[in-house]
Amino acid sequence: MAEQDPLVSIIIVNFNGREHLPVCLESLAAQTFRDFEVILVDNGSSDGSLALLREHFPWVRLIALPENTGFATGNNRGLEQARGQYLVTLNNDTKAAPDWLHILVAAADAHPQAGMVGCRICNFYDPDRIDSLGMGICMDGMTRGRFRNRLWSELRLGEVEEILFPSACAALYKRAMLAETGFFDDDFFAYAEDSDLGLRGRLAGWEAVLATGAVVYHKYSQTSGSLSPFKVYLVERNHYWLVLKNFPLGLVAMLPIFTLVRYWEQARAVLSGSGTGGDFLGGGARGAIVTALLKGILAGLVGAPHMLGKRRRLMAKRKITLRDFTALLCRHRITFRELLDKG
Repeated sequence: MAEQDPLVSIIIVNFNGREHLPVCLESLAAQTFRDFEVILVDNGSSDGSLALLREHFPWVRLIALPENTGFATGNNRGLEQARGQYLVTLNNDTKAAPDWLHILVAAADAHPQAGMVGCRICNFYDPDRIDSLGMGICMDGMTRGRFRNRLWSELRLGEVEEILFPSACAALYKRAMLAETGFFDDDFFAYAEDSDLGLRGRLAGWEAVLATGAVVYHKYSQTSGSLSPFKVYLVERNHYWLVLKNFPLGLVAMLPIFTLVRYWEQARAVLSGSGTGGDFLGGGARGAIVTALLKGILAGLVGAPHMLGKRRRLMAKRKITLRDFTALLCRHRITFRELLDKG
């Protein structure tokens, strides 16, 4: 008799994350909900990750890729072998509470119109401090976890809240939605790929909710660094592509203005040494970061025609009006100061 397919497929993308994997995988082994499989896609690690998995975690289905394909493609390779109706993405530098998956699945079951379910993502080292409660968006396409660095104990939220879309650090996506939208865009490599998927899901008419009782603890930016040149390059490039693919044309036309406003706020943050401006001043790669920013702008412009082609195909299938979509973006809008603030 063939083994019954699990309800949930958890996909973890790993690149030289050996030090994080035991805590992450042991927390999954301790889940109270048991109808799941774990697929780990290794992006060409050289730190002994594969040996660790084969020796200590043989129950994990391993997909070993020869090189680093990024978060987007890594998850797409995992999806190819996933059997579940619910696909859960999970960063390797996380620890899930024992009832995390149980609560996440219950929320997905209870909300059939929700194609995406997020969870409460907290700081690994300060469990009361929020990393993300769903994502907020700026009018130039930059995104940030809502309520970041606020204390959970000071908030008063319901068991389930409506969100724009979840952070793919720890999120559930329904296969039924992905059959319409596809999974992550390989061109993004990493960063904003979850924003792109989330907006595509909303354009396709799916809702998104947050299960606040489902908790994951996250070591933020442990893989890429909080302000590395490579991250700056990808974030800058991808925010242009996100807008070109998904935003209403009126907001696309305003993209240069909104971006200039963000640059002004970033300059103010650097001059005052506040927020991410303090990270920039305290780092040792200021020249490399500025160069990466400029390269990101150029790459965003070079890739614009390709993204506009994807936009035409996407908009031909959308199920909500652009007026309603604009209202949705405005409802979950964050300011540039919120984007850059670390407090």
